[in-house]
Amino acid sequence: MARDRRRVTEAIVVAGTLGGVPSTLHALLAGGSVRAAAVYAYEATCAVGTLVPPGRPGFGRGAIVHIGISAVCGEMLARTLPRRCSSAWGAAAGLAIGVVNVGLIGRLFPAIRNLPLVPQLADNVAYGLVLALVVDRSWRVSQRGAVVKTK
Repeated sequence: MARDRRRVTEAIVVAGTLGGVPSTLHALLAGGSVRAAAVYAYEATCAVGTLVPPGRPGFGRGAIVHIGISAVCGEMLARTLPRRCSSAWGAAAGLAIGVVNVGLIGRLFPAIRNLPLVPQLADNVAYGLVLALVVDRSWRVSQRGAVVKTK
């Protein structure tokens, strides 16, 4: 049975938004300030922009590419994750995606290679975990803001 389209879209948006928390938190702790974390998030987004021609870093280009990658990976996960233990499978799939996207492909691009690898992999694990939790959640928020059980 296919997953609900609205839930898949919500899961992609939430996971795409929260997936960068691990590396941003790492930058905050390593840099010692909110400014250091903000600079890191900006530079990481710009680095993703190097994946498309002309290969120059750019925040707008990076944001668009990141959204595209998140959408493609989210669709793939929503179609393939088993419903049993989906959060564990989502985290594992996120790690596998990270190894390919950041560890193999990303290492070919200097701007991405210069980012710390482990926090980037943690972002991918978080993405897969959050996506699975949201897409297979057994609750929803009503129009009045109340949490309602759906299963």
